[in-house]
Amino acid sequence: MRELPLSKFGIAITRPADQAQKLSKLITENGGTPVLFPLIEITPLEDYGVFEQKLSELTEYDWAIFISSNAVQHGMPRLLKHFGHIPENLKFATIGPVTASELTKFGVKDVLTPQDRFDSESLLRLSTMQSVKNQRIMIFRGVGGREILADTLKARGALVDFAECYQRINPQMDTNLLTTLWQNKQLHAVVVTSSEAMRHLLDLSTSNQQVADWIKHVILCVNHARIAETPVALGLKVAIAHAPGDEAMLQCVINALAPN
Repeated sequence: MRELPLSKFGIAITRPADQAQKLSKLITENGGTPVLFPLIEITPLEDYGVFEQKLSELTEYDWAIFISSNAVQHGMPRLLKHFGHIPENLKFATIGPVTASELTKFGVKDVLTPQDRFDSESLLRLSTMQSVKNQRIMIFRGVGGREILADTLKARGALVDFAECYQRINPQMDTNLLTTLWQNKQLHAVVVTSSEAMRHLLDLSTSNQQVADWIKHVILCVNHARIAETPVALGLKVAIAHAPGDEAMLQCVINALAPN
């Protein structure tokens, strides 16, 4: 019987635990040992008063842009409860097909989405997002986050505001688990799918500007070149998935660990 490609390999997944299940299953099916090590935990806001105020203003807006599936899951139920329906004046956009698919589950018919890379820059390259002068755009997102989307739309003449509907926290205090696994030859790769998670991982793995030994010897598998920039600059080993989605990430891990 042919050995499965990820046999004897341990792969840590840093996504929120509930978002790591599919990739974990794919790794297991290919002989690997997944290790759940979430560096981001998605939690509701303690107070939705400001968010509800933003919802009440939506009838005056042209666009609702959802940054992530988390924004859809935490924002759309409250939007539908607030209005009882999807406001007819509102057009929808996302930065990727997964988020767009989530929107359709809530009854949104048409969603503007990039067709090549799936990030803020790709959405901004679409012709529709080039001509937004005097249009009002509400960006649904978690607390904080990248500002390039809002800043660029404002520079193009749009009026932009945020509807923040969830928050992200780092549930990890250290990387002792990963260190121990690596020392026992049970950790070979770490999957990181957001810049924020990469920031947490590097912060936890750096002391007095010295990067821990274990992270120098594993392969960091990421899904976007932007996420790779800092670890590459630190001289760490990085592999970039050729496409979004769990299947592409699985292939990235296989190519990195068992290329033959």
